[in-house]
Amino acid sequence: MPVTDVQHDLDALTLTITADFAAPVERVWEVYADPRQLERVWGPPGYPATFVDHDLVPGGRMNYFMTSPDGDKFYAYWDVATVDQPKSFTFKDGFAVDESFAANPEMPESTQVYEFAEVDGATRATFVATYADAASLQKVLDMGAVEGSTLAINQIDDLLAA
Repeated sequence: MPVTDVQHDLDALTLTITADFAAPVERVWEVYADPRQLERVWGPPGYPATFVDHDLVPGGRMNYFMTSPDGDKFYAYWDVATVDQPKSFTFKDGFAVDESFAANPEMPESTQVYEFAEVDGATRATFVATYADAASLQKVLDMGAVEGSTLAINQIDDLLAA
């Protein structure tokens, strides 16, 4: 399983997940750069993602939804801030109200930093989410963000091996 560490810090307002993949950095980057590959691993098993928009460039927007086993759809977006291919990218991650992908002001938004570094021919990925306040971080923790993110990230190994 690629996830090797998960830490949350209510004082620093962060959730940090570290994962190691047995693939070069460029191959791991491709997972995020290609919406069809990203759909195969974004979201926990049983909640497939569909990326409606995928523009991984500074100022770009990613709109997607996940579909539950019961057919319920959960909408979200990424507003891409920076891209340093294949080493890192940053974005605002938020929940959307519906298929319009307008931000849901009742749900937390986070700043995400995804970094990929070569370690002994493999890739160490560090995913850091920073929230505006402890209540927002606690809300996503209560929603199962650690479990869901870990399950999602652990799917990447199968994709990389395919």
